[in-house]
Amino acid sequence: MFNEERDYNKFSWEDLGDIEEGRPELGLEVPVFLYRLFQYTLRDVLITEFSVEKANDIIEKTGKLAGFHFCENMLNKDIDFNMFVAELQKVLKDNKIGLLRLEKADLKSLEMTLTVAEDLDCSGLPFTDEVVCKFDEGFIAGILESYTGKQFRVKEIDCWASGDRVCRFDARPEEELK
Repeated sequence: MFNEERDYNKFSWEDLGDIEEGRPELGLEVPVFLYRLFQYTLRDVLITEFSVEKANDIIEKTGKLAGFHFCENMLNKDIDFNMFVAELQKVLKDNKIGLLRLEKADLKSLEMTLTVAEDLDCSGLPFTDEVVCKFDEGFIAGILESYTGKQFRVKEIDCWASGDRVCRFDARPEEELK
């Protein structure tokens, strides 16, 4: 029996199980609508149980934990930044997560602007005049933290739901914000 009460994250990549063994006929992939169904119903319940701010905070922290483990298990961290970005672009595309583009990057300060097209979280959503990709903010921050060893703050500045056709993120190390 699991003791689930704790004040720390204990997730490990192995918690995902052996999907190929467990789904020999259905395989590794599921439709995007199912991912969104899970994410947006969870967000809705979190809002009703807590608040919009708390729901967004939980979803962003979830994305950060996921992004960190994604980088640790799916990417080569022992390569230079340009090669890392190229590998990240390929892995995101191959896994149908999104089409990443690095618009600008200052390697000295590690400040960057990235876009994700065909985003798993929001591409195709109706116009709501708001940015909605809190999971992606955390996911990108977690990837960057794993690669650089520094805490990052990632903020979505453009979103499909706000009328853009890509999601655009501003990323910078936490210490740059102080």
